[in-house]
Amino acid sequence: MLETFLQNYLIFLAKSVTVVLAAAAIITIAINAVRSLNSLRHGERLDIRSLNQRFRDLADAVREAVLPDAELKALQKQRKAEDKARHKGRESPRPRVFVLNFDGDLHAHAVEALREEISAVLQLAQPGDEVLLRLESEGGLVHAYGLAASQLARFKSRSVPLTVAIDKVAASGGYLMACVADRIIAAPFAVVGSIGVIAQLPNFNRLLRRMDVDYELHTAGEFKRTLTLFGENTEGARAKFREELEDTHRLFKDFVAEHRPQLDLAQVATGEHWFGLRAVDLKLVDALQTSDDYLLEKVDTTELIELRFQRRPRLAERLAQGMATLGRGLRRSLLDGSGARWR
Repeated sequence: MLETFLQNYLIFLAKSVTVVLAAAAIITIAINAVRSLNSLRHGERLDIRSLNQRFRDLADAVREAVLPDAELKALQKQRKAEDKARHKGRESPRPRVFVLNFDGDLHAHAVEALREEISAVLQLAQPGDEVLLRLESEGGLVHAYGLAASQLARFKSRSVPLTVAIDKVAASGGYLMACVADRIIAAPFAVVGSIGVIAQLPNFNRLLRRMDVDYELHTAGEFKRTLTLFGENTEGARAKFREELEDTHRLFKDFVAEHRPQLDLAQVATGEHWFGLRAVDLKLVDALQTSDDYLLEKVDTTELIELRFQRRPRLAERLAQGMATLGRGLRRSLLDGSGARWR
């Protein structure tokens, strides 16, 4: 009898604690959301970081481990004198390299941040400044990457030199962006090229007919819709669809030819991709070099400024993330109580 009472009491206690924890978590998430609203104007911010300082910190960490104390003190004294002279304006202003990053997906969502970063740079850039874009993308939707490439073309229209660095991949829409640059560098085994267009979709018409399901599609205009998922596709529709693909490919090739006239399009616009070692021979890229080496070469002569525009997620998204985190925490607590362990 006493054992049954204790079991029921423990179950009740566990439920009560769970409810209290859930309520506390929701209140905390809401408070943090309000605080975030106050700390970020319009929910947006532009993070700016000195990569010169970043490289210096990395080197200093090694120096402190290997250099004698006398050399370290002499180096620190020299640094202080240089910083003092710079602050007093005795040193002439150094040119700047604005470093941007683009991590692409199918829909090129990163273009939303890229356009803001470019607008910021164009208001500050002076003669002698340049831009380095670290680009990683396997490509995606034509109109999305067309916009991304058009954003980069803004640098050319304002005579701001642009270098694109490909450390891993810039293929298809990614190369559409890269070709706008004044100079393209790539790591030896970065994937480059894929100047082609692809489209594919399944068709369920025969399955629907076997299940006695009718599907109707009404359009005004002969080619308002060509291939469909559920309707019966005709040879005329297929021919029109292929015609549209070929036209898109021609536009792609014309765009690349405009920005990189040194390319032999008949050789490289076949949809194939190449590693950087081969791409440099085909003139798809201008040099074999990683973005890290490019920046390290300039660390002593230029100001390296990295910009990252961030837009805060919506309140509903943050609440959903918070509830997901809470769920994982409660699950972990229950498993811990039953003897299981998370690692």
